[in-house]
Amino acid sequence: MITIYRLLFIILINSVCFGQTNDTNIRQGVLKNNHPNEVFIFGKWNKNGATETHLKYLGLIRTKKDSYKIMISIWYWGYSKRATSRILIYDYNNKYLGNYYVGMTYDLPEKIEHNKVIFLHTRSTDCNSRVELSFDNGIPSDFFLECKNGFGDIYSFEKDN
Repeated sequence: MITIYRLLFIILINSVCFGQTNDTNIRQGVLKNNHPNEVFIFGKWNKNGATETHLKYLGLIRTKKDSYKIMISIWYWGYSKRATSRILIYDYNNKYLGNYYVGMTYDLPEKIEHNKVIFLHTRSTDCNSRVELSFDNGIPSDFFLECKNGFGDIYSFEKDN
């Protein structure tokens, strides 16, 4: 059940940010809302050029040195509803640190468990692996996301300028 505060939050963010190409404000709104594993949808994709952004805050990872907030983003655009997928990394104070550009939406992580980012591939019929990404030594510069039988993709962290 959606509380009145959540509904007002969604209406406010949609009215302020609808049609923006810069998602900074809606990302910050989702982080401040602090509702892990809830998907927020902004805009509505159509063939005439409107775009749609899905944001899901997975939660907080704490290490001995730092804390990182992890969010996933899917941006739908273009005539054939293409998707740009990213894993967004923020510090404890919601400062954007950078992202991993991920090739397919099913390669996005699904949750945080035992202080690790978990990839399950439940949205894929081709991949069947579970991959855990640790931040114990800081933000990994890159990581290998196995699909199956040792095949997969390497994703690199792109720092914010």
